[in-house]
Amino acid sequence: MTRRSIEILGVRVDDVTYDETVGLVDRWIAEGRAGGGPHVITTPNPEFVMAARRSPDFRSLLRSAALNVPDGVGLMLAARLRGERFREHVRGTDLVHRLAALGAARGHRWYLLGAADGVARRAADILAARHPGLTIAGAAPGSPRPEDDPGTWALVRAAGPIDLILVAYGAPAQERWLARSLGPLAIPVGIGVGGVFNFLSGTVPRAPGWMQRLELEWLHRLIVQPSRWRRQLALPRFVALATLEAARQRRGRSRSA
Repeated sequence: MTRRSIEILGVRVDDVTYDETVGLVDRWIAEGRAGGGPHVITTPNPEFVMAARRSPDFRSLLRSAALNVPDGVGLMLAARLRGERFREHVRGTDLVHRLAALGAARGHRWYLLGAADGVARRAADILAARHPGLTIAGAAPGSPRPEDDPGTWALVRAAGPIDLILVAYGAPAQERWLARSLGPLAIPVGIGVGGVFNFLSGTVPRAPGWMQRLELEWLHRLIVQPSRWRRQLALPRFVALATLEAARQRRGRSRSA
């Protein structure tokens, strides 16, 4: 499959739909059971992009990821400013449910790693109840710190073979953990999911449907988690930089014409 991508402020974001993402994961897991992989999937949003601008190694990690799905309404806006468009806004929580339905049908084995103590376990129980047939072999907080890898890897290995691991340490810690851990653990696919376990477990309420349709999930999260306001400061800076980049590109096209 040849994938079209859009570069947003130096970060590659792949123009994939939910169905295409699920299809790729299905294929990669099948290949992984035969020794293929590993594949790191990331879920970029404006905070990712701004962090990548500050961190060359994180930017390089995103460039080398198997798939960077367009999660975050700011990316949709940035693409439109460039005169381009992502075909679908692939939200992390909804993607997890679609992958869980696939896992239930295929007999995939999952592991949930990260978040606060007990949150991953509650998320696992809810996912398993909603998607009968999905095997969640383990769920634990673990640790994103490299010096703690032996202990965290031991937790995962104790669960037996894993087809897909979801890691919720927040960016860029979760992506760095995946990049250095999937190979040693022989896991074909890993996804950094940020706050998804909090939504799945009910620890943090998700935005109502009407706010999701209006692309206002970011506002709802700020309302229910006001401590995130410092992180949200990245959004206006992102929009300003994306607008300037789009203006430069338009000028460049005009001169070429």
